[in-house]
Parts: sequence; structure tokens; C-alpha cells
Amino acid sequence: MLWQMYLEALMHALRAVFAGALALAVTSLPALAGPANTVLGTVVTADKAHVGQGSAAVGTTLYGGDRLSTEALGSVQIRAGAARLLLLSASAAEVNDTEGAPSARLLLGTATFSTGNAHAFTLLASKAAIRAQSDAPTIGQVTYLNEKELIVTSKRGPLTVTVEGETQLIPDGGAYHVYLDPAASPQAPEGAGAGSGSQTSQGSGKGGTLRAGRSRFLIFAVAVTGVATYFAVSEALESPNRP
Repeated sequence: MLWQMYLEALMHALRAVFAGALALAVTSLPALAGPANTVLGTVVTADKAHVGQGSAAVGTTLYGGDRLSTEALGSVQIRAGAARLLLLSASAAEVNDTEGAPSARLLLGTATFSTGNAHAFTLLASKAAIRAQSDAPTIGQVTYLNEKELIVTSKRGPLTVTVEGETQLIPDGGAYHVYLDPAASPQAPEGAGAGSGSQTSQGSGKGGTLRAGRSRFLIFAVAVTGVATYFAVSEALESPNRP
């Protein structure tokens, strides 16, 4: 009789310990699993486009780390917070979060972005970060030539290009060839480039005077002809605040 009472008490104690351990495990699961994937945006239009390995469809929700790509003659446009992003033909980008706001890293081809807030969106390409310079409606375009060269064009409003803490201004309506490796870039007749603290020339087709050893990158003005046609985007892209 005494043995049975002892056994029952032991089983009761074991059940209590097991129940407590189970409750602790259940409450710890969210922390162990980590936060849910952040929603970065939604597909607005898609034609011959993909999200990851699947086809992109209007209304598809995009999460941090999702890769967007387009086939030849394809395109895809997404809404990302207060910004829009359009990938043109044969392009690829990965959406993510940068400093609490949507961003996209251009991996291939050409991307156009539209925003009315300087901090609402960042387009990354190689080592460069391209943003709107002000909170006015802004449309910018970046073409990824290779790891060391980009074409950055302003359709509406000035842009900033930042590389390793150095920032240069792309004026409204300007198109610039950005060399991310100053040592490998061609020099204009007067040694044109964009060094730290230099001013970008908007009309001469050249940058400011390069200070050897100080510049992180160089920019040279280029003709907009042949680039402007890429701005055949939807009316929604022209209006960043349009729902």
C-alpha cells in the first residue's frame, strides 16, 4: 500500500515536470524559429517575368531575399512601400530591406525606380547605393554594365550615388557613366572625375577635378540618347504616391 502511494506521487511529480517542460518548449518556438519573413512589396505588372524559379503574377507578395528576373522582352513592376521598381528586359534584382526601408540589388540589366521620399527606397548595384536626393517625386534609372561600371540616369529629380561613404550628385535630367574602380576608368582630357568634395559639372560633359588617391569612384556625363527610351513606364510609376 505504501509502495503504491509512493509510486502514484512519483508519477504525479513526473507529469507535472513534463507538462512544465512542454509549455516552456511551446512558448520558446517563435524565438527559435526567428521572425517571419518581412513583406517587401507586391507585383503590380508582369510579362515574361519570374519570382525565384516560378512565374511572376500580378498580386504576388514579395519577401526579403526574393529574386526577380525578366526574360528577353519581358518586364516586371513592383510596389514597395512608397516606391515603385520596374525591371526591364533581361534584368534581375533581389529585393530586401536596407535601414528599415525597401531596397533592391540590381544584379543584371536595367531598373527604373520611382519614389517621393528620399528614405523610402534604395537601389543597390555593385558597391553603389542610389537614392532620391530629396523628398520630391523622383524617377531614376540604373543600368548594370559590369561589377565596376554603371549608367545612372535621372528622369525626374536629382539622385545621389554613394560608394563607401563618398556621395556624388546626379543632377535632374543628367545621365552619368559611373566607374567604381577609379584606377581602371578612362580619364577625360582634363583628368575629369568626381573626387571627395568636388563639384559635378552639369553642362560640360565632365566631372570635377579628380584628387588622386581620394576618390572612391568617378562619374562622366554621357548622352541621354538611347537611354531615355527606357522610361516608357506606366503612369503609376510616374506618380510614386498613387495607390
